[in-house]
Amino acid sequence: MDMNRAIILAAGVGSRLKWLTRQRPKALMHVAGSPAIIRVIRRLIAAGIRDIAINLYHHGEGLEHALGNGSRWGVNLYYSHEMMLLNSGGGVRTALDILPGNGPVLVHNADIISDIDLGRLARILPEKGCSLAMVPNPVDHPAGDFALRSGWVATDGQSRHTFSGVSLWQEEMLLPLAAGQAWSLVNPMRVLMRHGRCAGFLHQGHWFDIGSPRSLMQANRYCSNPEA
Repeated sequence: MDMNRAIILAAGVGSRLKWLTRQRPKALMHVAGSPAIIRVIRRLIAAGIRDIAINLYHHGEGLEHALGNGSRWGVNLYYSHEMMLLNSGGGVRTALDILPGNGPVLVHNADIISDIDLGRLARILPEKGCSLAMVPNPVDHPAGDFALRSGWVATDGQSRHTFSGVSLWQEEMLLPLAAGQAWSLVNPMRVLMRHGRCAGFLHQGHWFDIGSPRSLMQANRYCSNPEA
């Protein structure tokens, strides 16, 4: 399945990083010398993605100025400016209106640094559904989010894992939902889980949510390793 479009969620205020994000967006936090969002963009390029929409709110103008139109990386960047925070779902649905083309849409949080196999998400994407990358529960989220049952994500179960912040969606699952309003992407995820149309896998490689100081330091150490 072709996967050439993505939305990067970069509107968050980065409150857990406190003073580090007072004057800049979390997406521009450096990880081993490179802004986190540029690391994400390069990962998307490696997966064959060429059109990327980015939602903006906190210091959004600075982020747009830093990235430009994407030509330096050979991609097209489009910006969705939010007048208020629209949460993950509202952010994705609103950004979808400025993203050209059609077909599946990858959604990637700007603060996630990982080596998740994005192509695997495309390979398991069900018709009229979505696919999620899950990760082992971090120390600050021991209860996890969802369970995995034979390649399908469920709302409950004995073996629970944490949603990685990386997912792939059939566009028709998003288009009927509300643009310009605040809502969580978890809501349609749960609906698709109940209908057996949310596939997933457990990623066992590296994964860092740099929204927390601890994980930001871990990501810097890992990515500073020449063998990483």
